[in-house]
Amino acid sequence: MSKYSKEDIFRLVKEENVKFIRLQFTDLLGAIKNVEIPVSQLEKALDNKMMFDGSSIEGFVRIEESDMYLYPDVDTWVVFPWTAEKGKVARLICDIYKPDGTPFEGDPRANLKRIVQEMKDLGFTSFNLGPEPEFFLFKVDEKGNPTLELNDKGGYFDLAPTDLGENCRRDIVLELEEMGFEVEASHHEVAPGQHEIDFKYADVIKACDQIQTFKLVVKTIARKHGLHATFMPKPLFGVNGSGMHCNVSLFKDGENAFFDEKAPGQLSETALQFIAGTIKHAPSFTAICNPTVNSYKRLVPGYEAPCYVAWSGQNRSPLVRIPASRGMSTRVEVRSVDPAANPYLALATLLAAGLDGIKNQLTPPPAVDRNIYVMTKEEREEVGIVDLPATLSMALEQLKSNEVICNALGSHLLENFIEAKEIEWDMFRTQVHQWERDQYMELY
Repeated sequence: MSKYSKEDIFRLVKEENVKFIRLQFTDLLGAIKNVEIPVSQLEKALDNKMMFDGSSIEGFVRIEESDMYLYPDVDTWVVFPWTAEKGKVARLICDIYKPDGTPFEGDPRANLKRIVQEMKDLGFTSFNLGPEPEFFLFKVDEKGNPTLELNDKGGYFDLAPTDLGENCRRDIVLELEEMGFEVEASHHEVAPGQHEIDFKYADVIKACDQIQTFKLVVKTIARKHGLHATFMPKPLFGVNGSGMHCNVSLFKDGENAFFDEKAPGQLSETALQFIAGTIKHAPSFTAICNPTVNSYKRLVPGYEAPCYVAWSGQNRSPLVRIPASRGMSTRVEVRSVDPAANPYLALATLLAAGLDGIKNQLTPPPAVDRNIYVMTKEEREEVGIVDLPATLSMALEQLKSNEVICNALGSHLLENFIEAKEIEWDMFRTQVHQWERDQYMELY
């Protein structure tokens, strides 16, 4: 059932003194886009009659087929608390439709809904996601541009005065809670200037909507503190990068399908099959879950990020970890995902990978309870551990060869994603970097 009706929206506009509404959606690369309308146009928008030019949006359509319609999801209504001065601004997240009234296959949110429907066709009722997005806070210069100067020298779980980002982080939490988030924890992360805020799990569509909203709030509130927040996976050499661990679980009729009280480790057959699918397809969904050149600077040994495909309930070095909680909290934690990922695309591929394991009744390899980082290559090969792709280029090749992950994106998203990322890789590959000048200018 919907949380809001059209009538509720009109009532809330008056009660909250809302003057503008942002009709928000997400492009291929995960960037938030919006069309802002005055409240006088709200009825037109709620009647799904608001049109925009899709040819100017990354990965959407060509100029000769540019007309697109925004269909607002009324359950995503939220008022931005920081916009109260001259009338507030509210937000509705939209799905993209074509002029013939059918969902646009290049809309990442609509595509995730398609995979969720495949899950429901298998008898499951929901796919829940609890994300753990990390970010860095940097100071800005007198022009407001980000610098590489960190806001603090804190470490994992540190307090002020070491954690100088505490006040900013606290304000972010207050804004999130005012917008309806149930924040479970916020703390300083391992690296100086690095932070994490965790919010309660939700069904996957809502959780992905929350990730996008979260990024917007973090950047907005950081700016009010004279800081720049970045979700770039590895902004600094020699310290931990930022991940977005995804805690996922399948539910059926209100019960956690991953929990079996009588099974070894209390993991159900469904959970083991889901893990098996995740392990099988991990190298191929890496391009989607780690979509930038910079992502692969994080996926290296020594900085707590997974770079080997394995699973465990004991340690944090594998790609997949099974947290200790059981019962309704039984879940699979996929640790490779980073916050640069388009959440709708990333979760479509994670869900498709797990469902493939269930459909084909796959068996996962034995759990690896050793520290994989200290194992030799021969030791890893002996127990069947493979490496994640080491570069974006390698990841794209793995993606192209995997039918399950390609189908999870559909041809439109897949083709446009590969085209955009091959251009990105080629730009990086042909660029001359400062490291090369430092190494070679005098030597040769």
